[in-house]
Amino acid sequence: MRIATAVVGLLAVLFQPLRTPPVSWQPQTSGVTTRLRGVSAVSPLVAWASGANGTVLRTTDGGRTWVPRPVPDAGKLDFRDIDAFSDRVAYALSIGPGAASRIYKTTDGGAKWQLQFTNGDPKVFLDAMAFADETLGYAFSDSVDGHLVILTTSNGGREWERIGDDRLPPAIAGEGAFAASGTNVALVGRTHVWIGTTASRVIHSADGGRTWAAFPTPVATGEATGIFSIAFRDTRHGVVVGGNYRKEAEAANNVAVTSDGGASWTLVRTRALSGFRSVVAWVPSAGERSFIAIGPSGADWSADDGYTWTPIDGDGFDTVSIAPHAIVGWAAGQGGRISKLAVTRVR
Repeated sequence: MRIATAVVGLLAVLFQPLRTPPVSWQPQTSGVTTRLRGVSAVSPLVAWASGANGTVLRTTDGGRTWVPRPVPDAGKLDFRDIDAFSDRVAYALSIGPGAASRIYKTTDGGAKWQLQFTNGDPKVFLDAMAFADETLGYAFSDSVDGHLVILTTSNGGREWERIGDDRLPPAIAGEGAFAASGTNVALVGRTHVWIGTTASRVIHSADGGRTWAAFPTPVATGEATGIFSIAFRDTRHGVVVGGNYRKEAEAANNVAVTSDGGASWTLVRTRALSGFRSVVAWVPSAGERSFIAIGPSGADWSADDGYTWTPIDGDGFDTVSIAPHAIVGWAAGQGGRISKLAVTRVR
């Protein structure tokens, strides 16, 4: 009976009708040619983007114009992540060894930037950050000497401090994160934090960062392979994506889903992703169980919590962000490319 039930379920997935993904793209002009790996959508009018050569951009008119908001003396930094809360407040994270890893904050729309964190450990290499709100955030680094490195905000979001090794599980040799889209860290509320790593593990805290545990996933791992992005729609349902960034058209064992908060993960094999994907995002404006996954070679859409995927027409990007409580978002990538995406709700 169990075998028959499983077969029926598999056939239902294989032969369910394919729906056209409810996404349309509107290419925009960023005014730069550098690769943009960070983007943060605030509203249908406001978004920020960041990338190489110290690039930080902001739009306040829905993307009709993108205005540089440069960080002083940061022209050589690579801003792989940006997280914004309004047209005035944003954090920007740069990657690199030693002092190249930094976190800046602006509260006046980028007219001035405060350097909040400068890395003093030559082995630390920041990869990504995420926030519950303007005052509470987490940043992740490649591991150092067998220890995971996680930073969290303190003093009302004005400073950063490293979480003690005694609160973290040991790192796997060489474990870190791929700084490809600024989406290795996911939060739900102020208590749940998940981090996807190059070792295809998920590091989770359910108590606001006081204690942490590590859970394996079936996503393939290797020198250029692992989890690149993680997204949760609530405290139980989440998706991790990745693959081999050197083989963008290959889609082998690169997406997994969870329905128990990340304690266990199921590899998606049937109607999976159509290529390497560097970012996944929840799209509640299209439906409670909707996710989008994007990589340099293309994009895919899921309307069932990541269990099945449908390719989306259009170019690929490195990163994407969906505006809260809105039906729009932005994707950014190589050559300064930015596109606004509009979402139609599926009923």
